[in-house]
Amino acid sequence: MAQDSVDLSCDYQFWMQKLSVWDQASTLETQQDTCLHLAQFQEFLRKMYEALKEMDSNTVIERFPTIGQLLAKACWNPFILAYDESQKILIWCLCCLINKEPQNSGQSKLNYWIQGLLSHILSALRFDKEVALFTQGLGYAPIDYYPGLLKNMVLSLASELRENHLNGFNTQRRMAPERVASLSRVCVPLITLPDVDPLVEALLICHGHEPQEILQQEFFEAVNEAILLKKISLPVSAVVCLWLRHLPSLEKTMLHLFEKLISSERNCLRRIECFIKDSLLSQAACHPAIFRVVDEIFRCALLETDGAPEVIATIQVFTQCFVEALEKENKQLQFTLKTYFPYTSPSLATVLLQDPQGIPQGQWLQTLKHISELLRKAVEDQTHGSCRGPFESWFLFIHFGGWAEMAAEQLLMSAAEPPTAVLWLLAFYYGPCDGRQQRTQTMVAYVVATYRHGDLQPYSQMLSPFPPALARDERLSAHSPGKHPFFLEVV
Repeated sequence: MAQDSVDLSCDYQFWMQKLSVWDQASTLETQQDTCLHLAQFQEFLRKMYEALKEMDSNTVIERFPTIGQLLAKACWNPFILAYDESQKILIWCLCCLINKEPQNSGQSKLNYWIQGLLSHILSALRFDKEVALFTQGLGYAPIDYYPGLLKNMVLSLASELRENHLNGFNTQRRMAPERVASLSRVCVPLITLPDVDPLVEALLICHGHEPQEILQQEFFEAVNEAILLKKISLPVSAVVCLWLRHLPSLEKTMLHLFEKLISSERNCLRRIECFIKDSLLSQAACHPAIFRVVDEIFRCALLETDGAPEVIATIQVFTQCFVEALEKENKQLQFTLKTYFPYTSPSLATVLLQDPQGIPQGQWLQTLKHISELLRKAVEDQTHGSCRGPFESWFLFIHFGGWAEMAAEQLLMSAAEPPTAVLWLLAFYYGPCDGRQQRTQTMVAYVVATYRHGDLQPYSQMLSPFPPALARDERLSAHSPGKHPFFLEVV
């Protein structure tokens, strides 16, 4: 408790200095600094209220003699009043200073002064007498008129930004970059207000034609944070623009997904699917640039965890959600498969993208043989010095785990000698870094395990879906491509 008291006193001095700086100058820098610290200041106000409500007014003044100055400066700062719940918490704090039974003129004056601040807060977003009379003449009360005015202002600005986006190089009809930047700065404390959503969306979509990004970094960060916390809901097109314009926001969203997966006590495939769809990552990944970034992060997670089954499962579920979104959004592919999978053959990617369950059962074996041939050609026909062949082919294959499941099912259902192509496919799935001879031995072991035990379990337990050696080789190849023995091996 004593430590909390010391921390609050330190925070109090820090914010008192900040408010003094913000109060003395109204420059672009101070506005940016204010917006950057709004969330932290609101949290400080909340802690201050928790402390004040436990004291009487005399104790408050004794412990925090300048509390009136601090709250007054906050009350007259429009950015603070407009941010989230700060206005409400300020009112709570001021109410703690009121003497319910003033004993002298000093306490009466303090009550009167506090009432003035409360009146200011409550009327800060109202209109003067002339506007009130005008709205009453139209049949509106000021309390009804303000939301309508705010909504119209937002829609007007959003419409202007969209025209700005469509006007291209017609400089006479374009909004000045400084004004667009100013709008993004002003929006930071207002992002969570429902009526401001159209303006936030329009700002994200309006790219402009300047060589450098004109929207404030704080704006991007605040929007992404609000999306992660489900405080706002934007269309996928706006989220795509956010992540394309601000890569740290996309990276933070991926990190947030991993944190949810790790913190969840039990992750079944259905739960992983809900997490992925809820993050909008699979829908946004229809844009190749976002897909490539997300896929690269998955690759890093795969390498760093030595191919943890949980990571592989997440990659496979993400791919299923991505393919589903791609089919839903694009009647015909807007981008070639090469833009999504640049290191593999387009014909292989085309076959793997098919839903295994959507293929007639009589064609399963034929399709598996075709996939096996394409993979084998990509893996075994690699020229010396290729640093991407085996790993990239395997990395693509594990995205579509349904084909490996189908291959195992075909192997178990086969009454005659198992097809070599299916055996090779499974051997490659479980032993991607094996050479040709070792992979042949693996195929033989599969046959023995199948016919002795009736399933693949005894042998598959001996195999790792992603051997640690491959993880080490891939990491080394990133620093010296083509020089590591794994990538020089003629498999």
